[in-house]
Amino acid sequence: MNATTHTNCLRCGRHLTSTKSQATGYGPTCARKIRNAAVDLADYKAHQIASARELIEDGAIIPLRSVVFLAISTDGTETYRSAPTGCTCAAGRKGGGCYHQLAARMLLAA
Repeated sequence: MNATTHTNCLRCGRHLTSTKSQATGYGPTCARKIRNAAVDLADYKAHQIASARELIEDGAIIPLRSVVFLAISTDGTETYRSAPTGCTCAAGRKGGGCYHQLAARMLLAA
């Protein structure tokens, strides 16, 4: 479970009032737009898609700049800079697609 609480939506900046929204960092409208974002998933495996969605739902990917995000590792011990075209995690440094990149794509597509 994510221990961070957010007072404003990470997507639109509106004030968050519900406990669930504060925990995830997204209001219900933004969360729905992110879930329904049109992103090409063909190059990703099912576990990567699930991990990207979990990263977003946990509020563990935070926008830094227009297309750059700070992503927290699954175990919470590391952070990575991620964008739709690259990531500083091990898979991203090797040139492969990682779930951090996919989460960034999903957020930007919303």
